[in-house]
Amino acid sequence: MLTHVNSEITVFTRCHKRVFTLANGHFLSILALQFTTGYSAPFFPNVTNPNFISLLAGLALLFLLIILHIMTTKLGFTKMDIQEFETWITSLKVARTILTVQQHHTYNPAYAQFKGNNHFELQKGMKDYHINHNGWADIGQHFTTFPDGTILTGRSLEKSPACITGQNANAICIEHLGNFDTGKDNMTIEQRDTIVRMTAKLCTRFSLPVNTNSVVYHHWFDLSSGQRNNGSKNNKSCPGTAFFGGNKVSDCQDKFLPLVSIITQPTAQLTGQIIKYAMVTADTLNIRTQPDANSPKVTDRAAVTLGAVLRVYEEKNGWYRISTSQQQWVAAKYTVDAKLATVSTNTLNVRSGPGTSFDKSGAFAKGQELFTVEQQNNWSRIAMDNKWVSNVFLDFK
Repeated sequence: MLTHVNSEITVFTRCHKRVFTLANGHFLSILALQFTTGYSAPFFPNVTNPNFISLLAGLALLFLLIILHIMTTKLGFTKMDIQEFETWITSLKVARTILTVQQHHTYNPAYAQFKGNNHFELQKGMKDYHINHNGWADIGQHFTTFPDGTILTGRSLEKSPACITGQNANAICIEHLGNFDTGKDNMTIEQRDTIVRMTAKLCTRFSLPVNTNSVVYHHWFDLSSGQRNNGSKNNKSCPGTAFFGGNKVSDCQDKFLPLVSIITQPTAQLTGQIIKYAMVTADTLNIRTQPDANSPKVTDRAAVTLGAVLRVYEEKNGWYRISTSQQQWVAAKYTVDAKLATVSTNTLNVRSGPGTSFDKSGAFAKGQELFTVEQQNNWSRIAMDNKWVSNVFLDFK
């Protein structure tokens, strides 16, 4: 879609919004005005058919859109500014339930490697390293921010990231290009603004409270076990000891989250009531337009993958509707029921089986949210993991 007001052209595509400010009389400005209002362009003095003139204008603008697409998508990644991101994430359909937004810095590459025009090459380098060195299936993060304030997409939001051991389910991972330890890269104003606005928009989009249980730093989790210890032992400095004034929980509460809270919009009320949660047990689960296997697959969103926790709004003939506003269904037989719970004690031990006689394998902190999928003797198993916690210290929602 295209609009034209005064000397501004605004181009809307499925994923992008671009505003071009043009001088009066500029070729594209005249074409846009003609295309949207039927204005007769002076360089077509002998053409009187308005449909033909509009066709020419439309072709010119189509060419502009093609150039725009080529400029913003490359090597499997899409580049956008923060305004484009806010528009894109608002309309993006995501079946996976999100509980946390993780903040990271890349450390390497850092500002010294950023040349102003090599976003895609740096992102491709990180993906290659993650696949070839770490043995992962894809780039670890969902998004990367850059010193000029732009954002590149990474792995699909329908897939869990590979960023914090034991904490990736139901998370979004953002890597901020740079080394933000004290004395290293001095974060630019542009990147700082993008990080704040991006975090705020994600909290709004996924109905997350702006607190240190929903917005988390890598530094707060033990590198080996993934246990949250708030940086007391065996931790990375990530996202940096100077990230918005520091990487401690108190730094986040006092210096980062207040900036996010100011611009976080109230979450719109859902048009449907969540009746339950369901975790996907198939490697890939198709989403269909009606509750039967013969209906076509939906075309405007990806299939969901193993371990994703879905919000269910309706159950019908062995199928679950997972959209509040559209007929989008998955087969219930490829899921198991999941329950959302919040940790109610300061430290909740995680054990390898349903009882205190089993070995301790980690812990959760008060306020952390988790999904459970199995109950035994007043103990619950956590999602896809063979990890168990006592129901006594959980508040189920």
